[in-house]
Amino acid sequence: MSASVTDPAVRAFIDAVNAGDRAAFHAVLTPDATMSDDGSDRDLAQWADREIFSANGRMDVVSANDEGRTLIADYTNDTWGAMRTRWTFTVRDGKVARFDTGQA
Repeated sequence: MSASVTDPAVRAFIDAVNAGDRAAFHAVLTPDATMSDDGSDRDLAQWADREIFSANGRMDVVSANDEGRTLIADYTNDTWGAMRTRWTFTVRDGKVARFDTGQA
């Protein structure tokens, strides 16, 4: 992972995704966390199950800004294969409160 991802919540998010660890993923989120994919709000739990956990999702950070709260990553899963993606994270009280992702 890029050394420029220094925000602990974002690092934990990426680590949980790459480990396929549902418990760690949900632990890094605020209880009211939200997300969007390609500009459309999605149900976070359903999206994570479909795009990450059931599909063996993985993130490889290419570049990061703002301590990793804005990044470009090569995202790979069994459903879509590999694609370049952008991610932005809103962190509140040390946890991810929102993330927005989509093709870069």
